[in-house]
Amino acid sequence: MLPIHERLAELWTIRSARELTDQEQMDMDHCLAVNASYCRELAHLRNISLLASMTDDTDWQHEICRQIEKLGGGPPTSRR
Repeated sequence: MLPIHERLAELWTIRSARELTDQEQMDMDHCLAVNASYCRELAHLRNISLLASMTDDTDWQHEICRQIEKLGGGPPTSRR
């Protein structure tokens, strides 16, 4: 979990008890924007990892996997 996710959870909890202050709302908006960017980057890396796998480019796939690990994104989980 990234620190940004911890802050989002904190703000979500605060919001369930009272309205967020202007600063807290700005924090939440910022966290949501950073989270969206993170998700897009991780999805992109997973997609090109699949492409590397399909083209049997092992070196490229290993480099992509290193980037995914650096982002803190493990392998995709199945949704049941």
